[in-house]
Amino acid sequence: MTYQVLARKWRPRTFSELVGQEHVLRALVNALDNQRLHHAFLFTGTRGVGKTTIARVLAKALNCETGVTSAPCGACSACREIDEGRFIDLIEVDAASRTKVEDTRELLENVQYSPTRGRYKIYLIDEVHMLSNHSFNALLKTLEEPPPHVKFLLATTDPQRLPVTILSRCLQFNLKQLPKELIRGHVTNVLKAEKVASDAAAVALIARAADGSMRDALSLLDQAIAYGGGELREADVRTMLGTIDRSHVFALLDRLAAGDAAGTLDCAARLAEQAPDFSDALAELVSALHRIAVVQAVPGAAGDDWDDREEIVRLAAAISPEDVQLYYQIGLIGRRDLPMVPDARSGFEMVLLRMLAFRPAGGDAAAQEVPARSAGTSPAVAQKPARCPAGASAVKKPVVREAASDEWAGIVGRLGIDGLVRELAANCVLKERRDDALHLVLGASHVHLHNNKFEKRLEQALQQYYKTPLALRVEIGEQQNHTPVQLAAQHDRERQRHAVEAIEGDSNVQALREVFGAKIVPDSIYPVE
Repeated sequence: MTYQVLARKWRPRTFSELVGQEHVLRALVNALDNQRLHHAFLFTGTRGVGKTTIARVLAKALNCETGVTSAPCGACSACREIDEGRFIDLIEVDAASRTKVEDTRELLENVQYSPTRGRYKIYLIDEVHMLSNHSFNALLKTLEEPPPHVKFLLATTDPQRLPVTILSRCLQFNLKQLPKELIRGHVTNVLKAEKVASDAAAVALIARAADGSMRDALSLLDQAIAYGGGELREADVRTMLGTIDRSHVFALLDRLAAGDAAGTLDCAARLAEQAPDFSDALAELVSALHRIAVVQAVPGAAGDDWDDREEIVRLAAAISPEDVQLYYQIGLIGRRDLPMVPDARSGFEMVLLRMLAFRPAGGDAAAQEVPARSAGTSPAVAQKPARCPAGASAVKKPVVREAASDEWAGIVGRLGIDGLVRELAANCVLKERRDDALHLVLGASHVHLHNNKFEKRLEQALQQYYKTPLALRVEIGEQQNHTPVQLAAQHDRERQRHAVEAIEGDSNVQALREVFGAKIVPDSIYPVE
């Protein structure tokens, strides 16, 4: 007996057997049940989502010997002949091979004649966008005034190339790409019916590689079963598809989380031994980061259908959300730039090193936590005991200096700090500076920055800046001077004011306003460096 490929064997023959596209099926079923039948239907969508399949089921529904129905019997001669592709009143045309106007005219010559066997004469034109402009003009006249016994079923992957005159005369149905979960469920059912041994991870790989196309999924499934000798196993499917083992991805993420550059490059070297497509490797890495971010935002989102659920949950606890977002963005940009690098492996390694280089210092999740305070109590003041510089007498009286606003702003700009530590410094004012200590005041509106770890890092940066041991004290209180943030905002406002004045005082601008009635759009003016 001749083997029939799965994509043909499992092609739906009724609307109830179709997987997905409920929005299209609902409209067609209601139209058939209520006898509200248009003369031209246009089905659009990417490859393998069911355009011609739905068109053939619709042809059966229109010509079933039991009557026009949304549930054709499948047993009458009309239904059987349509399934077998030999129904004389269903004229299927591949527009890609019949683009000339002479072909279209020849096709439409018999439109005026009644159907030979069926209730309707149906023209199913696949890839209709391939017709020439002259062919569309020939088709347009028939679509404008079709005989009552004729129905047109058009299918295309590129509806933008159809003239609007054609689109306006058709009922248009846009078929969507099928979700991976839907494809995975259908492939699982097919495997059970075919009695093929499989594992869930292999099915998930097939569903992902299908890219929303059920036909592609069944074709890949056929190939994978043959490759695996009658079974569907993850290792075989990965080898067939050329995808990398996820254990390499998880190992890379572990090393990135630990900030281990040597370990990260070692993992990349082991991955390179498999001769992978490094663009696909980055795609796998970015996909894993997406799932980690989802679990961090919604802990219950990791369903049992995730074949890597345990690893993703573990990594979600090991990597801070900020690092996940940073790695994701760097991975996306790196994948875009990969074709421009001297060789793919060096580009891949550079992306990993960039993730480590731009990772915030001390960016672990614990460092982002604000110490809990009892309700109703004022924030505690972080005080450090004053320390004497090396070699100085303990009884020496420290020198006290009053600090100006711009002095502290200049210091902050030269400290080389970033992140929340810089936010803390930029929203403080320097109340007092001694030889052995600094006293900062933080406004009550920024109390969330009052964090011992941030202050410790700021203190260390100040000690490096002054090249001497000193103690930092930060208190919450009323600020007498402007903070660096406020000074910067004030500076920006001043620059903006000067820019507006320069534009309004420009002689050329004034001439344009007087001669042409031109108007200045205030929001379009901004200072330039």
